[in-house]
Amino acid sequence: MDILGVDIGGTGIKAALVDTQQGELTTERERILTPQPSTPEAVIAVIQELVKHFNYHGPVGVGYPGVILNGATMTAANLDQGWLNFPGAQAIGEATGCPVSLINDADAAGLAEMRFGAGRDKMGVVLILTLGTGIGSALFVDGRLVPNTELGHLHLPGQKKDAEFRASERARIEKNLTWPEWAANLDEYLHYVERLFSPSLFILGGGGAKKAHKFLPLLTVRAPVIPAALGNEAGIVGAAMAAES
Repeated sequence: MDILGVDIGGTGIKAALVDTQQGELTTERERILTPQPSTPEAVIAVIQELVKHFNYHGPVGVGYPGVILNGATMTAANLDQGWLNFPGAQAIGEATGCPVSLINDADAAGLAEMRFGAGRDKMGVVLILTLGTGIGSALFVDGRLVPNTELGHLHLPGQKKDAEFRASERARIEKNLTWPEWAANLDEYLHYVERLFSPSLFILGGGGAKKAHKFLPLLTVRAPVIPAALGNEAGIVGAAMAAES
């Protein structure tokens, strides 16, 4: 059975039906702008609309941009603060009438990349970073996920703000940075993360990785850095995978 995957982002909420055995979307992706303010009620109303759009009645996997513990959303860096310590899985399930599995959005993208994409059969420490509205992270050790790492919120030495304010795709666009300028910020961040975790491979996904050829040659970290294979579909595929069981 195809499973509905939903990917909540700071700017858009995307969904599609997914063949979780092949890692492929079986419908066109539907995208609705993230409501502002992005309160739980407003976002859940969009998820209801997406479930209705697909006329869907089975399990739903939802990727959320923050820490998830026991189905609750514990952080809300790029969404309304009403999501703090909110019973997200329960509330979405009650609103849609579907059983809901809630997972960190970068972890969802990471699961998809490790099973079907650039991380397939890769062992050792693999760090997947999604460059978008913020920076999401998914850390794998010999193929096993270490959940909720949220490494985009690290503070680099001498910096007062989260790293994602300098190295995310949104930072590049809002600050009108050239590719070399942005690559320098990203490289600084990757070097810091590399010192902490000594990954054997970096995989970069999200909207910021769409033009990887413009900045990958400018990066100087020790570990290889490669673009994600599934693009913006990774979060939807991984969210559906989370609901598979």
